[in-house]
Amino acid sequence: MSLPMIPAAKPIVGDEERAAVDAVLRSGMIAQGPQVAAFEEEFAAELVDGRRCQAVSSGTSGLHLGLLACGVGPGDEVIVPSFTFAATANSVALTGATPVFADIELDTFCLDPKSVEAAVTERTVAIMPVHLYGHPADMPGLQAVADRHGLKIFEDAAQAHGASLGGRKVGSFGDFAMFSLYPTKNMTSGEGGMVACATEEIARQVRLLRNQGMERQYANEVIGLNERMTDIHAAIGRVQLTKLAGWTRQRQENAAYLDAHLEGVTTPPVAADAVHVYHQYTIRVAGGAAERDRIVTALREEHQVGSGVYYPIPNHRLSSLEHFAPGLELPVTEQAAAEVISLPVHPSLSEGDLERVVTAVNTVVKAGA
Repeated sequence: MSLPMIPAAKPIVGDEERAAVDAVLRSGMIAQGPQVAAFEEEFAAELVDGRRCQAVSSGTSGLHLGLLACGVGPGDEVIVPSFTFAATANSVALTGATPVFADIELDTFCLDPKSVEAAVTERTVAIMPVHLYGHPADMPGLQAVADRHGLKIFEDAAQAHGASLGGRKVGSFGDFAMFSLYPTKNMTSGEGGMVACATEEIARQVRLLRNQGMERQYANEVIGLNERMTDIHAAIGRVQLTKLAGWTRQRQENAAYLDAHLEGVTTPPVAADAVHVYHQYTIRVAGGAAERDRIVTALREEHQVGSGVYYPIPNHRLSSLEHFAPGLELPVTEQAAAEVISLPVHPSLSEGDLERVVTAVNTVVKAGA
């Protein structure tokens, strides 16, 4: 009898979330209302040291609105990593600005300050690091570059709820930070995003832009969009927020087990002053993309262990974005894209699941050696 598949990710939604949604439906207040306001306040207190938070319809909406609120637009350049989901660069392009791609540090998979500095031009207005897989980017190094060139910092914290660096929580470094609340993230609202803002002015601009340019009905102040969060989604998010700390501890314990038992692969190092929240547990394997793909297939078909490859095509080589970076070479990004595999690390894993993952990876990697 074949073993059940261990999924690479598994959203956790229980009776408390269902009850919260039912309460909203009974209340008759379904659009942006008291649940959204409460969620914003609770998220701010729990995750970003009290910074002003504005709930929106998705993580991508959060990036887009944050950029617009900070005045980014045509003629500007924003430096971003290429090794991430395309939403990071897409959000810059949607403002009319130009995403400029820089290379990453192999250990953290996050922006390399040296590569960022080399990419600065007279049109550069900001740096937007991604705290990829739940590990913080090198914020002191990036801030030093920003300070030398008079640039702003924006944070894509889509995967990094609760991560920190030097005792400071991600989302509290830049002019704004975006957290995704997509179902596979460390916590979810079903769909949605949260924008943490450094100033009330930025927060107010996000509020205007998400709601057709108005804070009072029919008093439109700017041209805006409809990117609000509903009370249904906020109610789910509020419940999930109460569980996040426990889920994060379980992810970290699962990662520690994998660190201790995996063989023949490069496990994800953690910077000395960083707290990694393991949205993904991402290893690297030798032998390039063909060997990596062999391992992924064998894990799935021979051992029923799911995994993910994030992100096999760097942004600067995507047909949708490559015109922003003709001829650009990012060697560390290319290496990571050919070597990474994200293994299950989610809180639903049992001890037996972890043992199966380790046995499967060690067996498959050894078979190819």
